[in-house]
Amino acid sequence: MFALLARLRPAWLRHTPICLLCHAPGDVLPICSGCEAELPWLSGHCSVCALPLPTHGLPCGDCLKRPPPFTRVEAPWRYGFPVDSLITRFKHQGNWPQGRLLGELLARHLAHAFNEGLPRPRALLPVPLAAPRLRRRGFNQAQMLGRWLSDELHIPLQEGWLQRIEDGPPQQGLDAAERRRNLRRAFALNVLADVKDQHLALVDDVLTTGTTAHFLARLLKRAGASRVDVYCLARTPRPGDR
Repeated sequence: MFALLARLRPAWLRHTPICLLCHAPGDVLPICSGCEAELPWLSGHCSVCALPLPTHGLPCGDCLKRPPPFTRVEAPWRYGFPVDSLITRFKHQGNWPQGRLLGELLARHLAHAFNEGLPRPRALLPVPLAAPRLRRRGFNQAQMLGRWLSDELHIPLQEGWLQRIEDGPPQQGLDAAERRRNLRRAFALNVLADVKDQHLALVDDVLTTGTTAHFLARLLKRAGASRVDVYCLARTPRPGDR
C-alpha cells in the first residue's frame, strides 16, 4: 500500500528536486530558496482587486468608486519576470511541470492566507474556456490549477458550473472597453449549479483588468452566491507602472 502511494506522489516529492529556474538542488518543490526569494512577490496592493500599489491594506481608487462583484483577489505575484515566462510556457506551450510548481506555490500562499483569517470557500470554480479554444489548446490552464489547488487545500472543485457559451478574440491585446464587449454574453451558469448562499472562489492564471472575474462574479452573485473571491497566480500592474 505504501509503495503504491509513493508511486502516486509527484516526482519532486520522491527525491531531491532540481530547481526549474537555475537547476540547483531544490527543497520540497522544484525551486531553490534563492530563486523563490527572487520571484516578483506582490507586496503593496489593493485590498480588493490586488492591483499593485505603494501601500498595503487599502482599496484602490477604482474599487472605491465602483466596488466589483467579487470580494477579494488573492495572488502571490506581480506579473513580471520570471513568473510571466513560467505562465506563458505553462499556458501556451503545455509545460505542465512549471504550471504545477506555480500551482503548488499558490496553494501555499492560500493556506497561509486561510491561517491568517481569510474565509475558506465552499468550492473552487475554474474560469471556463470556449470549446473551440479548448480543442486548439488541448487543456484549460485554470481547470488544471483548480485541480491542484483542490488536492492541496481539500476544497471541492466544480468544473462544470461555469460555461463559456460564446467564443471571442483572446482578451490579450484588447483594451478595457473591448474586453467588456467581448465578454458581455460569453458566460452562463449550469442549471445544476448549486450556488445559492455559497462562498465560492474563481480560479484563473492571471488577473489583468479584472473584466472576466467581474462578469463571472456578477453572474454568480445574481444567482444567489453569498461571496465570490478570485484566486490567481499573478496580478498585472497598471500600464506604465513599474
